[in-house]
Amino acid sequence: MNASLFTRLGGEAGITAIANDIVDLHVDNPVIATRFEHTNTDALKHAAATFFITGTGGPECYTGKDMLSAHKNMNISPEEFMAVLDDALQALDRNQVGQREKEEVLFILYGMKEHIVRT
Repeated sequence: MNASLFTRLGGEAGITAIANDIVDLHVDNPVIATRFEHTNTDALKHAAATFFITGTGGPECYTGKDMLSAHKNMNISPEEFMAVLDDALQALDRNQVGQREKEEVLFILYGMKEHIVRT
């Protein structure tokens, strides 16, 4: 039997490291940095990690909004969405995630596009 994506990403510790890197990259990414100027990055890192943990087969620990509610009326552009995916890929690379797992994560993230872009 295959291990869950949660397990293959290193469990809670591995996913938390990935989520932290993603948020740090977002804050420094010129395409989307202004979206995070007044954000509590520690809270965002926690939310991103718990969302990621729950969404990859780990414990049900995410208590935040669904993606549509979280991004409603933000008018996120396709370019901004792609910048987020680029940051996620870079964070996965930094954390030495395997190719198969990178593809699975990007597939999941891309699948959320309709709930994020231009909502």
